[in-house]
Formats: sequence, structure tokens, C-alpha cells
Amino acid sequence: MKEVQNAEEAIRDVFDGASILMGGFGLCGIPENLIAALLKKGSKNLTVISNNAGTDEHGIGLLLKNGQVRKMIMSYGGECKIFEELALSGKLEVEWNPQGTLAERIRAGGAGIGGFYTPTAYGTSVAQGKETRQFDGKWYVLERPLKADFAFLRAYKGDVLGNLEFRKTARNFNAVMATAAHVTIAEVEHLVDEGGLHPDHIHLPGIYVHRIFEGAHYKKPIERRTVRPRETVSRER
Repeated sequence: MKEVQNAEEAIRDVFDGASILMGGFGLCGIPENLIAALLKKGSKNLTVISNNAGTDEHGIGLLLKNGQVRKMIMSYGGECKIFEELALSGKLEVEWNPQGTLAERIRAGGAGIGGFYTPTAYGTSVAQGKETRQFDGKWYVLERPLKADFAFLRAYKGDVLGNLEFRKTARNFNAVMATAAHVTIAEVEHLVDEGGLHPDHIHLPGIYVHRIFEGAHYKKPIERRTVRPRETVSRER
């Protein structure tokens, strides 16, 4: 049985020192309920693998503020002041990755690939200490796969078998992360019965999902709200 009652039950066995893949892009598609439950549970010394660190008020930033994260493996560190402070003071270990490299490292972890060569980041600090090799006159960096104890996902819809449907940007890292974890936990906005998803709308098959539940609350915050001035329309009489 994959369905669990809530986020607290879903993360019951997340232990101190665990590694967690956390889906989402910016604040879009982040596992809000799972992060809140983890904050309450208080598991510490975590290694979090995610595209970014959220903000001070939302997402992974809340776990950073609470001192639960030991290491971040990530691509983008903007928008979160507490992340900046922890990283610059040496209180948080950070492993930087170009965004495409991060995605491919996770995909490689799920596919059982031992490593891959990429020209991205050759000659930069990201490549320091890594094996390099030349192919057809061009230098490449060897990158190793990423896997984790848990993956926290967020989907728009899911069924009791664990099949998931993502919506727009939320599909970005969530689907690939599901393949690279020992235990994959999915929270969904709408949980339906078996057969409740159109087969053509299933973006991730349930074979990758171990636990699923319908989230109780979603704030769906915007990372950086940008608006344009309202135009003044002059009417000639």
C-alpha cells in the first residue's frame, strides 16, 4: 500500500544524516508539506540535493534557518540570505554544479551510470580535483552520479498506485529525482483512485514512487514577484 495519511507519516523514517533529493525549481513545485513535516521532526545533519536553496521564508531555506542541513549539493544560491550567511561563514558545506550537470548527475544516478564526461566547467573551480580527459581535441570533466536515501517530490495529480502528473515548471527536477532515491515520497495536490489519471498524462510511472499522499495546504509562493506599472489609458472625448 503506497498511500499514507499525511506528510508526518510519510517521513517517519527520515534519520539524522540522511541525504534527500528535493524537487522543484525556485519555489515552483517544491514539496511544501514534506518540508514542513521535516522541519517539525527536526532531523539534522542532512545532505540536501536540490536546484536551489529556496528563500528565507519558504522551502529549503526554513531547514537551513533551523540548522538541520549540513551540506547542499546545488546549482543556484540566490534569493536566500540565510544560505549566503551559512555558506560564507563555513557553517554549511556547498557542492556547486552547473544546472545541466546537476540534472545529468541525478539522471545518471537513477540510470545506474557510473559517470559521464562533460565539457561544462572545464578550467573552472568546479572542475578542481576531478578527472579530465580530451576527446577529439576538446577537454571534458568526469562527473559522478548522484543518489540519495530519500526523494521528496511534489506533483499536481497522483493516483494510489503512485503514478504522477506534473504541471508545467514543477516537472523540471521532480521526475528525474524519483529514479535516484532509495525511498521516493510524493505529495500531490489531488490524489485520485486507480484509473483516475489519463494514461497520456502520466509523466512518472508509479514503479518509482514508494509513498504518496494528498497535501493538506499549499501556499504556492512566488520567489521574486515582478510586476509592470499599470498603464494609464487616456480617453479622448
